Amino acid sequence: MSDAKRTASGNDATNGANPAKRPFIRVPDESAAYSLDSFCIPAHYKNDLEEIVLPHGIVQDRIQRMARDIVEDHQHQPLVCLCVLKGGHQFFSDLFNEIKKLNVSAESSVPLRVDFIRCKSYENDESSGKVQVIGGDSLDSLKGENVLIVEDMIDTGRTMVKLVSTLNDYAPKSLRVASLFLKRTERSNGFKPEYVGFEVPDKFLVGYALDYNEYFRDLDHVAVLNDAAKAKYHQ
Repeated sequence: MSDAKRTASGNDATNGANPAKRPFIRVPDESAAYSLDSFCIPAHYKNDLEEIVLPHGIVQDRIQRMARDIVEDHQHQPLVCLCVLKGGHQFFSDLFNEIKKLNVSAESSVPLRVDFIRCKSYENDESSGKVQVIGGDSLDSLKGENVLIVEDMIDTGRTMVKLVSTLNDYAPKSLRVASLFLKRTERSNGFKPEYVGFEVPDKFLVGYALDYNEYFRDLDHVAVLNDAAKAKYHQ
């Protein structure tokens, strides 16, 4: 994007208090959005969107660079990639494929293992304040491993802080987080993952697997949902 600003900074994912380790793209609150007429939009969503914020091609290019950063940080070290479902599946798939492409180089090849998890938060009825990890292999298998959590969107950061704390109890060698989107919101607890694709405004975004009540996952571009659509798809 012509007016997107690059911001760089370093982070320890175990506390979630420091800035992101790698550069990312900051989408300003009042960025020059793209007209819906300039892109192919599924016909069933043509009246549901305000504007395109990030076209599919820009998202793909950013994922390519994120994959390179991840490979550089884990050269020749086996990596366990944990996909957080449901929203993270598209980002995970594209990121994983880009890492595989880079693995053809003997200088930077990273052996990969994958697993898929879902998280259930506990707020009031559990004194531990952690999250329940649903599905996937036994978490005991993470001991001594380099682990990468792959998430689509971090909003307030509360669930991710709890997930990181929960996984750290299994003594991984390293634990990092890659999130394609990081929402810029006053509700945030300040958590910053090591790898961020885009820092985005506090708007309701859909597309590229971001959903509203399970709709819009089939939209390639990242767009702003209009108020009429929120009422239309409300459950």
